[in-house]
Amino acid sequence: MILKMRKERQRIMKDNREYRAMDYTIEKREGTSEPSFLVRGYASTFEPYTLFEEDGIAYKEQIDPEAFDGADMSDVVFRVDHEGTVYARTSNNSIELYTDEHGLGHKTDLSLTEKARGLFDDIRAGMYPKMSFAFTVEDDEYDKKTHTRIIHRIAKVFDISPVSFPANPGTELSVSTRSFFDGAIKEEKAERLEREKQLALAKARYAYETITR
Repeated sequence: MILKMRKERQRIMKDNREYRAMDYTIEKREGTSEPSFLVRGYASTFEPYTLFEEDGIAYKEQIDPEAFDGADMSDVVFRVDHEGTVYARTSNNSIELYTDEHGLGHKTDLSLTEKARGLFDDIRAGMYPKMSFAFTVEDDEYDKKTHTRIIHRIAKVFDISPVSFPANPGTELSVSTRSFFDGAIKEEKAERLEREKQLALAKARYAYETITR
């Protein structure tokens, strides 16, 4: 019973996680004071970006520059496809996270273990064409005029992961992300139908008044 409850809590927690693709660069340095096996990139940017399109409308997202202030990033890990072996982590200083005018950046040292160095070689060989980061949202809102979700506060960043198959945002949004936009789209459609209904009533009223004059 306890195991079943624990698994259910883990499932709920994972359902709340959101995933975004990120760009990265790799550096194998020699003769410098920095680690030889470095992976760098931005887990997020502060510029608005399109997540998907529906009915000809581009639905966007933007992360506020202060969204990571106070976020739990105490033990972010580096692993493949958001699961399994941990190759680096913030708690042992092999991952450095920072924010600048561009977004949330990371510098990850994959030199500490043989497995980590092997993963670096796999990344350099193109086995993992993209990276992704996992997080949960604490506070957000929706701008109807621009069809943009604005994330004001990130609750927690869980991991940075090279991914085998980069997600297609239009069809593979997480449960939490899709639920947010489904609610916004449903409300927008209801408002549009109501406007169309009121317009049709106004036209019918005008036609009736014109005839009966």
